[in-house]
Amino acid sequence: MPLMVQALLPVFILIMLGHVFRRIDFPGGDFWPQAERFTYYVLFPAMLIFKLGQARLPASAYGDIALLIGAMLIAMTLILAIAQWFWRWSGPVFSSVYQGAIRFNSYVGLAAGGMLLGDQGLSLTAIAVAIMVPLLNLLCILMFSLVATEGPVRLVPVFKAIVTNPLIVGSVIGVVWSFFEIGFHPLIGGILEPLSNLALPMGLMTVGAGLQLKALRGASLPFIVSSALKLVGFPLMTAGLALLLGLEGMMVQVAVLLSALPTATSAYILARQLGGDAPLMAGIISGQTLLAIVTIPLMLSILW
Repeated sequence: MPLMVQALLPVFILIMLGHVFRRIDFPGGDFWPQAERFTYYVLFPAMLIFKLGQARLPASAYGDIALLIGAMLIAMTLILAIAQWFWRWSGPVFSSVYQGAIRFNSYVGLAAGGMLLGDQGLSLTAIAVAIMVPLLNLLCILMFSLVATEGPVRLVPVFKAIVTNPLIVGSVIGVVWSFFEIGFHPLIGGILEPLSNLALPMGLMTVGAGLQLKALRGASLPFIVSSALKLVGFPLMTAGLALLLGLEGMMVQVAVLLSALPTATSAYILARQLGGDAPLMAGIISGQTLLAIVTIPLMLSILW
């Protein structure tokens, strides 16, 4: 437990450092939104290409990861449907509960995977992220079309957003690079490596800069249910599914880690655009990020 806390502590310190810098308006102007954009479109794709391109994973690992992730998402969706049947929230409220309980912050996941499990763990985490991101987007869009939006959801822009997602593009390029064992020319490696080294600290600080702590005032039952399912229920369920499927090793550690993460900051944008409860979503994102400082080390110490 102490070693795990020591490994994860830099992750959360960088998140809080970003929040402090944003609060004191340093370095000023619109730096943090632009930094988030630069990290999303440049630094993280460079890191994924560089790290995955050097990985040497057996082909069976991809199928096993996809199987476990598919089972995780289906099971949590069923649990959330039961919760909605029990509490009968309005469509916008349920959409935020759903996103809060099933999505994950990929920046925190990639940073934690690398710090806890090394380069191989980072590679497995990146592959899992590449599988989960399109599936989660499709599930969330389907959920919005059923319970929150008044008109039909346009699927073409959604599909375009998924296939052009920089994290997915970077992961696919990295996997192809690794599969064919292309290797990196010293010139290419000399460019990608420093960009890769910048990605995780900058990504974590932009997570902190985006926290909206005012949204936590008057935490409600939907916030409590969503956070309990995401930070405690999801990792417990994932460990149980891995046991039932006969899976073990680092792959299961990565899956449990991803399921224990706080929800994605991008969930707020989707809530605002598609008729969800955006203030509730902001509270869930910020609250889960703070709670995860305690729950992630606790859940990983129990389940790893």
